[in-house]
Amino acid sequence: MPEGNSSHLLARKFQGVFAGHPLHVSSPQGRFTAGASRLDRQVLEYARAYGKQLFLHFGNELVLRVHLGLYGAWDFGGDEAFIRASSALAQRAGEEGVLLAGGTSDVAADGADVEYAKPQEPRGAVRVRLVSAHGWADLHGATACEVLTPAEAAAIVAALGPDPLYSRPGDGVEFVRRVQGSRSPIALLLMNQQILAGVGNVYRAELLFRQRMNPWLPGTGLSAQQLNALWQDVVSVMPDGVRAGRIITTLPQDRPSHAVPVPVEEAHYVYQRNGLPCRICGTDIASTGLGNRKLYWCPCCQRLRCRQETRPDGA
Repeated sequence: MPEGNSSHLLARKFQGVFAGHPLHVSSPQGRFTAGASRLDRQVLEYARAYGKQLFLHFGNELVLRVHLGLYGAWDFGGDEAFIRASSALAQRAGEEGVLLAGGTSDVAADGADVEYAKPQEPRGAVRVRLVSAHGWADLHGATACEVLTPAEAAAIVAALGPDPLYSRPGDGVEFVRRVQGSRSPIALLLMNQQILAGVGNVYRAELLFRQRMNPWLPGTGLSAQQLNALWQDVVSVMPDGVRAGRIITTLPQDRPSHAVPVPVEEAHYVYQRNGLPCRICGTDIASTGLGNRKLYWCPCCQRLRCRQETRPDGA
């Protein structure tokens, strides 16, 4: 599932290549026809992300809300001007290759320009298609895709926890308050979007390791000092995910090769590294199901037993 860094990067993409232009909006698969008709031929005024949610604000005071969920994705393509703008955004974001990854461009394999006349035929079940004079975006498989009023969109944001990529004054205090108000394990609370907006399974595992925090500690058992340190860490690491276009949580001194760009196998401390040695202590990384997702952690670095205590489940 894309996490908050991806939704914020998508908002930048839409802002960079579509904002200020009238868009033809359609639903090739037919499941969003009514919603598409309300947005068709309207100017996209601006794009905004909050947590894992993307909000596209149109000139007729309507908002397209998209939550990609587990299986959603955007595909993009267009003419030379569209691809040039996309590439410029890619360089500023620090991504490698074409910014709109997974998209299709009208650029021939030998690099020659191909005249853009119209978008390619939809591939697969396209819920909604946005088309400008220079390019298009196709949405597949999203958990949520709906047209809202600005007030309805604001209500959705208000129900979410603080977004570390905004980090407004007081957000850290609010994060601490929400966590300490629950007896659920911190590993579950970090995935609860009403506690913290934008963190998913990758950041959850990596942040807990970076803070050497036991995943099963209840929110009520964590001090304000511990949670403030956790908040400051997520505020520092998630912008890196926007700039890089992918999640990298390891520190340079903990990467064996010191290669640039960071190799995929050196980007994380624990996520999907079960059975491999911990980068810090050498203990095999463990995994277990928690909250319908797989949790990864180091049994030594993050275990209360290392502090002469025991985990709540007795292990």
